Amino acid sequence: MKRLSDRHSVVVAVGLWLMFAFVVWNVIFDRIIVLAGRRYSYDAYLLYRSTGKYLLIDSEMRPAVTHAFTVASVVAVVIVAGSMLLIRAAALRDAARQSHQRS
Repeated sequence: MKRLSDRHSVVVAVGLWLMFAFVVWNVIFDRIIVLAGRRYSYDAYLLYRSTGKYLLIDSEMRPAVTHAFTVASVVAVVIVAGSMLLIRAAALRDAARQSHQRS
């Protein structure tokens, strides 16, 4: 029965870390896009006021989306990889402790 409990704990830990990585990905992506949108609005305003020309949103936001996706994904992958290593280390330590207690 103890072994089932250990597996359940690992599954719960993995699930929680994956959810955390997903939330962090969304926060980072959203923040970068919001800042790029603000920067675009300001730049478009300045360009129109000074030259009367329009700044196309596609030329500004397409690179911002790519950058946001890349940064958010790298951070999420680091979180997932680090958490999986820590969960594995904790599981091995727990298994070693249990085998030592049985001896």
